[in-house]
Amino acid sequence: MKDRVTRRLLGMASFIGIFISLYTVFRAPLDKNLGIVQKIFYIHFPVAIVPYFAFFVVFVCSILYLKTRDRKWDKIAYASAEIGLVIDTALLVTGTIFNKPTWGVWWVWEPRITTSLIMWLLYAGYLMLHFSVGDIERRPRLTAVFGIVAFISVPISFMSIRWWRTAHPLIFTPAKIALGEALDMQMWIPTLIFLASMTLFYVYLLGQRVNMINLQEEIQDLKDEIGG
Repeated sequence: MKDRVTRRLLGMASFIGIFISLYTVFRAPLDKNLGIVQKIFYIHFPVAIVPYFAFFVVFVCSILYLKTRDRKWDKIAYASAEIGLVIDTALLVTGTIFNKPTWGVWWVWEPRITTSLIMWLLYAGYLMLHFSVGDIERRPRLTAVFGIVAFISVPISFMSIRWWRTAHPLIFTPAKIALGEALDMQMWIPTLIFLASMTLFYVYLLGQRVNMINLQEEIQDLKDEIGG
């Protein structure tokens, strides 16, 4: 009961935060160079950060599963991979929408976009592996190992615009932060609100998905008992 109330509160908080952030996005000033197109950034940036966190959860829970063999960690890892992949899809979609008016093409094989696509493919492979292995004993071990190995794509994606020359904007640098040039304060507010709201939304979805997995297993156990 307590977990259900907590999940509902998280859901309400995330939805309220998203609505507030959308309001602040419309109130934020237009970028002098990009104009209205720049407003995609307020969605694009949070959906870029949250998948990193989601895949980090997959990484940690995969290690914990291999160490403890507790199925709880496998369920959390799988649920986090599902949610992270959906949000990562939103990252790729908003990125291509932003590319067209700024770079003149829908897709550019530059480091950040390319490494983000590789990261998406790896975690899509994680889910495919989960569905393809029928042995319920082997599946958690295999997906845990894959989840650990796939995580290497996360720091590579994050650092790609620092390691290689790219046209992708670099927001966080010590100089820009020190000089206040990273973003105007009126632009930071909707960005941070949306990021906080998306993080809460991820936590809410994670709790809901894990609970659904538990219910599915309970239903299957009942079917097996009845059928037996």
